[in-house]
Parts: sequence; C-alpha cells; structure tokens
Amino acid sequence: MKLATFTHDGVTRVGVVIGSEIADLGESAPELPSELGALLAAGPGALDRAGRAAARAPRLDLEEVKLEAPIARPPEFLAIGLNYADHIAESGMKKPEFPLFFNKQSSCIAGPNDPIHLPRVSTALDYEGELGFVIGRRCRHVPRARAHEVIAGYLAVNDVSVRDWQFKAQTMTLGKSFDTHGPIGPWMVTADEIGDPHALELTTRVNGEIRQHSNTKNLVFDCYAIVETLSTVFTLLPGTVISTGTPGGVAFAMKPPRFLKAGDVVKIEIERIGAIENRVIPEPETTLI
Repeated sequence: MKLATFTHDGVTRVGVVIGSEIADLGESAPELPSELGALLAAGPGALDRAGRAAARAPRLDLEEVKLEAPIARPPEFLAIGLNYADHIAESGMKKPEFPLFFNKQSSCIAGPNDPIHLPRVSTALDYEGELGFVIGRRCRHVPRARAHEVIAGYLAVNDVSVRDWQFKAQTMTLGKSFDTHGPIGPWMVTADEIGDPHALELTTRVNGEIRQHSNTKNLVFDCYAIVETLSTVFTLLPGTVISTGTPGGVAFAMKPPRFLKAGDVVKIEIERIGAIENRVIPEPETTLI
C-alpha cells in the first residue's frame, strides 16, 4: 500500500493511493486513527483494516487534494552521514568504521511539495536526496536478521542542509534542522510493496538537471544494519523516520559550490516510491508565531 496523509476541504486524514486517486479512509473506516503514526502504533491489525477499507472507500483525484508529510511529527527523526562511497570521496573524508548518526528536529518536517526556506542567516543551502524508512512497531535490541520486521515502509527524504551552520556547530543538528528542511513523502510505501530496499534507483534533480544518481545497493550501512545499531542504544517508536544518507553530487562539493537559490526546484525520485518536489523560497519575515 501507499499510505498518504492528505488535506481536503480543510480536513487532514490518511488515505491509500491507488493509481491517480486516493481512497479516503476517513470515510470508509472512521474508527481508524486519522494520523499515520497513530495508525502504525495501533498495530498490524490496523494496517490490515486500512487495506480492506481502501477497497470500499470513496476516492478523490490526487490533483484535488494537498499531500502532506506522511508523518507530521515523528517521535524521532534520525539520519546518517557519509553512507555512500562517492559522497565520502567528494567530502574528502575517510570511510566511517561506525555509522555517523545525527538528529534532525522533527519541527523541520515538510510535505512532499511544500516550499523550502532559504535561511536569512545563510546562503549555503544544500540538498541531499535520500531513502528514508519508517519504524512500524516499538522495538529494542533488534538483530539485523529481523530488522525487516520492524520497518513499516519507505519514503523519499530531502535532508536539506545549511552547510556553514552544519560545519561550525559542535554537532550537525543545527545545520540540519532549520524549519522546512526535512521534506518527506510523497507517501509511505509499505515494506511488502517495496521488496528489497537495497536495490532502488535514486535521482536528485535541481531545475531539471540531474545532480545525484545512484542506487541504494551502494549504501555503506544498509537499512537493517541501521536498525540494529540504533535499537541497541534506545527504543525505536512507531512513526520514527530514519534517513539513510545521500550519494555524491551535493552542491557544496562542486567546484565552485552550486548552492540552492530562491526559485530553484529540487526533485528527488526513488524507484518504486515516487517523487517529492520542493521549491526554494526566501525565509518569511515572521519572527514570532
């Protein structure tokens, strides 16, 4: 299934994408949670009911709805650096012997077509096309051989990075967590529909120009190794989003760097998942909300 969060007529709920339409679970199964993270937390039975409800649900054309981030506020939003050999090489770094994890604040989450803010405090705005996955059940100490059991599904992620803030801070969190700098989507494709997550083509385009083109078979630490390592340390919760790193071709490594500007459009497409596409705009002038 392709599980999406969408807004229609001012109401946000969960649906199942079928071709160019979305089956409205809020109409056919109002007893199910209307937020994807809560639906996952309700257990595999809830996903089964969602699948059955989709068959009888009224449908809307995708063009009639606004696709939101599949999970608006994940309990954890984690990512990994230097996880493709070509990105390690362009960064001038050594291959990590242990995964380089960092947090992105969940407040940076944005929808698959929402704008990305060019910060007032920096012009070093960069893209990172990545495969992300979503934890489907509460888990701890998951061995690699069973990691597939706790992954609910997969989505595309843009690990937007403000490079000067990333490099000047003691950790990468500040440079990775500006508002709007975590677009995800366009929906979550359940693991059974993806099959092998380590054989997916990934392409990032800026204004139609291919900047990144790789395959998840090139991950240094794959999805299952990531789950094993993280769950050794802390409990992973349903709805947690984990991004798996970016391949070579990022803007800061170009000579000269080709950072994103207002008006640029970044499209990240992953085989068997779909695409997210976000336009860069100047950060709004709002100071207090």
